Amino acid sequence: KIILKTIDGINRPAICTSLPTKKGFVQVLDLGANVECDSNNLYQFSVMGSSIVQSLEISNNPKIGLLNIGSEEYKGNTVIKSAADLLNKSKLNYLGFVEGDEIFSGNYDVVVTDGFTGNIALKSIEGVAGMIKFFIKEEFEKNIYNKISAALSYPVMKGVKKKMDPRVYNGASLLGLNGIVVKSHGSADAFSYSNAIKTAYYEAKNNLLNNI
Repeated sequence: KIILKTIDGINRPAICTSLPTKKGFVQVLDLGANVECDSNNLYQFSVMGSSIVQSLEISNNPKIGLLNIGSEEYKGNTVIKSAADLLNKSKLNYLGFVEGDEIFSGNYDVVVTDGFTGNIALKSIEGVAGMIKFFIKEEFEKNIYNKISAALSYPVMKGVKKKMDPRVYNGASLLGLNGIVVKSHGSADAFSYSNAIKTAYYEAKNNLLNNI
């Protein structure tokens, strides 16, 4: 932010990354750059989220949801409600509030939240994914019968693993800066790193900064 500065009209940059859904991918932001946000920040995040979906050639009219404790209009705090008012008056394809269990439904291309909530949600998702992986492995190794079942179900498990492989989603974009910035995970291998580079390539190719 100090070196590149922010794009005109953007007050704060936001961390955005792709997560798998039942129908493809969803872009979620902010994931930790801004602990406290006002309604204008959330609106700006929505603009940036919509722009990156278009730049990554996922959709020309991205569907946007605002993460909240309920889908009803009266739910949430003042900041969330004010942000919803701004989005309803905008030209963005805003669909309304999204509850946590709807993030992976595939009904949204972008889910917007503040960095405090977003980071907790992301770490919780990672923790649950790790726990499920542990339980499956533990059950398959319990006895010889389970090991045989594991061998028989290997093609299915391999397919699921491929869809949920975190290396595919490596590369978190720092949106709002006057330049393309993609953050790769510290433990990334060559395949992971190539996906981060691919994200940066599409952002540059399709003029993400101009879109925002």
